[in-house]
Amino acid sequence: MEPPLSQMSIREVQEALYKNPSSRMINACQNDPRQGVQRLAVKLVKDQEAQVLEQARIQQLLVEENKLWKQGFLLLAGVDEAGRGPLAGPVVAGACILPAKFNLPGLNDSKMLTESKREKLFTQIRSQAIDFAIGSAEPAEIDALNILQATKLAMKRAIEGCTVRPHYLLIDALNLPNVHLPQLPLVGGDRLSASIAAASILAKVTRDRLMVQLHTLYPEYGFSKNKGYGTSEHLQALKQFGPCPLHRRSFAPVIQRTSIG
Repeated sequence: MEPPLSQMSIREVQEALYKNPSSRMINACQNDPRQGVQRLAVKLVKDQEAQVLEQARIQQLLVEENKLWKQGFLLLAGVDEAGRGPLAGPVVAGACILPAKFNLPGLNDSKMLTESKREKLFTQIRSQAIDFAIGSAEPAEIDALNILQATKLAMKRAIEGCTVRPHYLLIDALNLPNVHLPQLPLVGGDRLSASIAAASILAKVTRDRLMVQLHTLYPEYGFSKNKGYGTSEHLQALKQFGPCPLHRRSFAPVIQRTSIG
């Protein structure tokens, strides 16, 4: 049995409060004469309110999933890409099958997250997902097919890389006619679907890590910072050194600097 609140240190109150965050305990802390104890109660209430809001936000990201789960499609793969816009490097796609119950606070479109938050969620998604896979299309394939078709190819490879065959696909914006599975393209899907958001994080972190590795081969372009996007520094390096084997030679800024060279 715990001693009376008045006989407990602030540290002991904190441990007891987070162990048993009952309304009775919170009220007792709010009425305690010590400001430190009162602050603990205020913080806990704010944390609880934030948790309720976060749970509601996640539930909003599961609207499409819930519709499909109710129809009997139990294994839903979210599919998204990273790297359609850069001047260099592959386009990378992720496919991710989340369980009906998961714990991924902060899950969101990868573009809305900080790098540290993406990295944390990347690890959590991989540990909680029923299955996931990564697919990519290389710069030469992008040049041969065009970026849209190469993106679809990367997505197809990600889906085919899954060990568990999904029942249904939720895809960010695109339709994949060469993938013979029922599918729903959602414009802005990485902000509308938890499954697509998870796939976007897997694709983004995988590609960013790859570009950091490729920086060691071609450090003059600054790939570790710009990840292949056309920053002013990257464009200046292209003008000075010309394109390297990682550049997409069908992209206008690269073509311009190739013709100059």
